[in-house]
Amino acid sequence: MKLIGKKIGILFEADYYENEIFYYQYRFPEEGAEVHFLTRLWGQPKITFTGHEHKVPMDCWESFENMSDEELRSYSAIIVPSGMVSDRLRYTENVEKIPPATEFLKRVFAEPTILKGIICHGLWLTAPATELVKGRKLVCHNNLIGDAKAYGAIYVNEDVVVDGDLVTGRSGGHAHFFAAKIIEILSEKA
Repeated sequence: MKLIGKKIGILFEADYYENEIFYYQYRFPEEGAEVHFLTRLWGQPKITFTGHEHKVPMDCWESFENMSDEELRSYSAIIVPSGMVSDRLRYTENVEKIPPATEFLKRVFAEPTILKGIICHGLWLTAPATELVKGRKLVCHNNLIGDAKAYGAIYVNEDVVVDGDLVTGRSGGHAHFFAAKIIEILSEKA
């Protein structure tokens, strides 16, 4: 168990890719990590989201909104998963403001001790704050290569890419490679 005492946050919303999310839900705890799914709760105690492929319901009762700096720093890693999760999290009520999930991601990127993981279409969450990935090496879904380059990122054609405290993965189908790299990096920090 390489991740005892580590806490991993996974951003969550509707249309999640079940195979990826369920893999994280079991794989990280196998190594001793505590896993937290984080979303916008819209004032509710919990929200039930359904998956994209099989419409599997999954409850989420933790929010990233109003998270204190102290609580944020208690996380070893924050992951933006594949699929439509990041697109849904990009919603903002006020088009003059950055979406709350992107504001949260900016806070995550400001913390050098937190490993940042973005896989597949998760890159969309950085669109309102391209400075987060500008000049950084990454991989994303093939459909987003143009987006990555437009954000100023350096696209690398590999399944998993590590650039300092940023780990990126090509697609939800590569979640096992992506998770393995996150486990490897976090276990080296122990």
